[in-house]
Amino acid sequence: MLSRTADHLFWMARYTERAENTARMLDVNVQTALLPQSARSAEQGWRATLGISELQEAFDLKYDKLTPRDVLHFMALDTSHSSSITSCLRSARENARAVRGTLTTEVWETHNTTWLEMQNQIDESDFANDPSPFFEWVKHRSHLSRGVTLGTMLQDEALFFIRLGTFLERADNTARILDVKFHGASAQAGEKSSHENQLDFYYWAAILRSVSAFEIYRKVYRDAITPARVADLLMLKADMPRSLLASLTEVVNNLSMVTGDPHNDTLRFAGKLHAELKFATINDVLHEGLHDYLTEFLEDIYELGNRISREFLVPLAA
Repeated sequence: MLSRTADHLFWMARYTERAENTARMLDVNVQTALLPQSARSAEQGWRATLGISELQEAFDLKYDKLTPRDVLHFMALDTSHSSSITSCLRSARENARAVRGTLTTEVWETHNTTWLEMQNQIDESDFANDPSPFFEWVKHRSHLSRGVTLGTMLQDEALFFIRLGTFLERADNTARILDVKFHGASAQAGEKSSHENQLDFYYWAAILRSVSAFEIYRKVYRDAITPARVADLLMLKADMPRSLLASLTEVVNNLSMVTGDPHNDTLRFAGKLHAELKFATINDVLHEGLHDYLTEFLEDIYELGNRISREFLVPLAA
């Protein structure tokens, strides 16, 4: 496959997944903002959300002060930067159009319709007062894109590059959500009242719902929600669809199909990351320090993305 075609397919999938994950992050912040909390805690939560996508500096250049409404608009609708939901869906559609002949009609029409319907969804959902319906629509369109892709695409290199982009992006975003949210919830130490413990439940429940994991948590643990178990579920459970381990499993599987060489250096690097997750325990991770572990993981994911770009795709301009 031509590297330019592979590049468009890879980034089409990454931008679609990024739009969904941004919608998930913003939606959980909208939900947790409804819980009783100080103004300082609320602001820290919104700043953490900007930090997840590395948008804090860009936001501060545009706005004099932080308000939830401005953060929501900036991360969802602002087209002046490439990380907003609107920009991601536009980029996904542009990449799909560039390789329209490689995609099935159903996959192309799904991406094209998503872009064409987006403005109507923003207007009809009354985004300024209640953005949640718009976020649900974004998640639904991403689900539809993945389903149509799996249901209609030939299982060849084109599909493998699409899947590779999807799960590399998912691993990156799940790690970012877990890192920021875990430390945000764990910032206050000491004894907690029953009321504070109840608030903790709603906080962690909202985070689990942000990655479609609330019901899964109940099935796996059948007990109270604790930060350590949330981290275990979102990092090390192979059967949790959005976990780091599940995402890396898909990355390795699709990368092996693309390379066809078990001794390929990029595949070896991905396999090493996968093995570290597969054989880790949550106690080992917490003993090392969750933040340090996830920081190193994100650096490795970034390096893996660069290796894939250099070997298979159109390298970024220096």
